Amino acid sequence: MSDTGENDIMTTIRGLMDEEHALRSTPEGLGNTERRRMKEVEEALDQCWDLLRQRRARAEYGENPDDARARPVSEVERYWQ
Repeated sequence: MSDTGENDIMTTIRGLMDEEHALRSTPEGLGNTERRRMKEVEEALDQCWDLLRQRRARAEYGENPDDARARPVSEVERYWQ
């Protein structure tokens, strides 16, 4: 598995999680703008976790993890519903 690719994805995930936690800890609650951003962050996290799982599965089965591609939000969101 390409450690660089996985490290990049994990860095993105950490940044998104930090932003998500900051949004959730807003004492006055979320306004419309913050709610929209929260949805974008959650969708991006879903895509990142899915991409990470794809890469790991490809590596496990002897395929090139760099061939994994981010799937559309509409596809990865269905996994969690």
